[in-house]
Amino acid sequence: MTTNETVHPFRIDIPESAVADLRHRLANARFADPLPVDDRSAGIPAAELETLISHWADHDWRATEARLNAVPQILTMIDGQNIHAVHVRSPHADATPLLLMHGWPGSFLEFEAMIGPLTDPVAHGGDASDAFDVVIPSHPGFGFSTPLVGRDWKRSDIAVVMLELMTRLGYERFAVQGGDMGAGVAPEIGRLAPDRVIGVHANGSLGSFVGQVDDETAAALTPLEQDRLRRVGEFMQKEFGYIAIQSTRPGVIGAMTSDSPVAQFAWIHDKLQAWTHPAETPAADILGERFLFDNASLYWFTATGGSAAYVGYAQDAGWGAVPTSSGVPTAVIVFAHDVGLRFAEEKANNIVRWTDVEGRGGHFAALEEPDVLLADIRDFFRSLR
Repeated sequence: MTTNETVHPFRIDIPESAVADLRHRLANARFADPLPVDDRSAGIPAAELETLISHWADHDWRATEARLNAVPQILTMIDGQNIHAVHVRSPHADATPLLLMHGWPGSFLEFEAMIGPLTDPVAHGGDASDAFDVVIPSHPGFGFSTPLVGRDWKRSDIAVVMLELMTRLGYERFAVQGGDMGAGVAPEIGRLAPDRVIGVHANGSLGSFVGQVDDETAAALTPLEQDRLRRVGEFMQKEFGYIAIQSTRPGVIGAMTSDSPVAQFAWIHDKLQAWTHPAETPAADILGERFLFDNASLYWFTATGGSAAYVGYAQDAGWGAVPTSSGVPTAVIVFAHDVGLRFAEEKANNIVRWTDVEGRGGHFAALEEPDVLLADIRDFFRSLR
């Protein structure tokens, strides 16, 4: 690996011309006529999209920029690839280093509200012994970890970069947590360096995607697991289209989303809406409009719709042989929306803790159920310290 090991402080500084251009595009957006079926089964209803775009036009990016720049961030280059990360050290001695891995269509912003409780638990009603030093990278091709270089960005390739990032930040031993594609990368880090990873914690699943099972396995499933398997089947029938496009034509997604902020917003908001819980509640009510527009603005200003699709789907090596377990202690928490199945995850991971949360929580756990997620992270890693 060819490296430039310098780690630089980083501040977000979007040119005023780019901010003004976004406002202009949003104010002059052209919308399609409603389809004959104008509901969420076809995407975002026309009136709902127009309302959200009008709200985005009023979004104060400079306030967002100032808020984020109050959080320590770094930029470093690893094998020619810029890697951006939030890096916040705990005020408490002997804090455990924790690498937090986001997913698609999210960003490092998913974990913003958890930084305080993780790094300074005493200030948030917790115990100093549960303190973490927090590292929240942007995956290659996401946000400020751009431009994207190189052809191969499988989970294992991202894991190599994250190991080097933690080395440069001075952490020999550390914990890992992730959701969505972050949950797929997290165990790969453990496989590459089981002596360095204290434990892996994931929300949702660790990357196993079970579509069908044999009769014997099906008969042994609990009602909860049967429901999850049913919903996987529905997903494959009704929602797989975005994966087919992003995994085969990420360049088309990049062209579309880099020229139209409405296209960018609609493309990612469709999944933010579908994967929050309950699905019929507007995602803005669950995740908050601030996150919706901060996240959409981050994708827009960095023009990363295509590169995020490329890394998240086009280069994914999730199919094929079951990988070997690293032996690293692993915990999984599965909220109501998600479809993690323990029997599938145990084939490749050392599952020592499994938590099913019924009736609440969606795919974006750090935003939807931060208190539940925080308690589970603390409980798990407390047992490994």
